[in-house]
Amino acid sequence: MNARRAAGAVLGTGVLLCLLASVAVTSLSVRVDGTSMAPTLADGDRVLVAPGSAGEARRFDVVLLRATGRDALLVKRVIALPGDRVAIVSTPERPFEVLLQERGQGPVRRVAAPQWTAQARRTGACCAPDGTRSARPELVTVPEGSFFYLGDNPDLSDDSRAYGWGELGRVEGRVGLRAFPVSTSPGLGDRPVLEEWAGVATLGGLQGRPEGPEGPGP
Repeated sequence: MNARRAAGAVLGTGVLLCLLASVAVTSLSVRVDGTSMAPTLADGDRVLVAPGSAGEARRFDVVLLRATGRDALLVKRVIALPGDRVAIVSTPERPFEVLLQERGQGPVRRVAAPQWTAQARRTGACCAPDGTRSARPELVTVPEGSFFYLGDNPDLSDDSRAYGWGELGRVEGRVGLRAFPVSTSPGLGDRPVLEEWAGVATLGGLQGRPEGPEGPGP
């Protein structure tokens, strides 16, 4: 085989491998529809799910799930796990303060995510006993087998505030990386972190209830 034929064979093999990789990514990945996870994920991005991660949720993971009573596949961020207590305080100065008490013990801390700070302008209070929006901020406990989830673009996201607690059994997997577009980093950016909450001294009535059916409606 001369050099020209060898080069042609190598090029043909490379093209074939690229086509196979493209088909594999398309068939194995999930397309993101909408802007509820912007800027972390954009409309039209394709993501790959970590194998063996169905039915699992770790705090601050991005997951694929089906909301209770809905067949649509959602891409959202896990915020609170079973036993955690969660609330959202909304004021004109700070319209989106997500508060978390891990496992229902210790200090109430703020979930800090830069993408929220840049975008949240018209959010309301949370949470009612089922995890949805409430008339006033209230710390509520995430039930066993459930979790609380939000979109990274909170003003344009239908999430636990609309649908209530997520069910661990309806998690289809943890988003491992972005597969498309190839020009974008495959990573999902920085994860939120827990910080001391400046309003802890004025908690007052924001003690919530660990359990119970009573309380403000959505």
